[in-house]
Amino acid sequence: MKPKVTDLVEEMVNPILSRLGLLLVEVEYKKEGANWMLRVFIDRADGAVDLDDCAIVSENLSVALDERDPIPNAYFLEVSSAGAERPLKRPQDFERSIGKRVNVSFYEPIDGHKVIEGTLLSYGEGELSIAGEKEAFSVPLDKIAGARLAIEW
Repeated sequence: MKPKVTDLVEEMVNPILSRLGLLLVEVEYKKEGANWMLRVFIDRADGAVDLDDCAIVSENLSVALDERDPIPNAYFLEVSSAGAERPLKRPQDFERSIGKRVNVSFYEPIDGHKVIEGTLLSYGEGELSIAGEKEAFSVPLDKIAGARLAIEW
């Protein structure tokens, strides 16, 4: 089976990020209008990604992509910070977010809730534990439609 573009780019960008002390949040490759967009979202453990970080990753990844040429069509490369409300997709994302405020949405309601926002208490064994405002929830991972960090106002 032929690897997906996102998997190939992830494989190429991880060593670059590792050298720079950065973390990969997500690789996105999709068509928007007439153009293909390759977006790489990065973060730092302390959340302090800046424009210089994005530029260095972009330059290094661009060279690697030119050398390996894994994408058959023309595309635009964008490297950016994942932002304050970054998505949580991988086990490491959830593990790093324990103790932080999260927003989690579900495919179908859980205990009458389609979305829960609260403090992530734990991750593992096929579920998340979240402390909501009034109660704690145990949420099966296979019921989660989307998860992200949430800003506290």
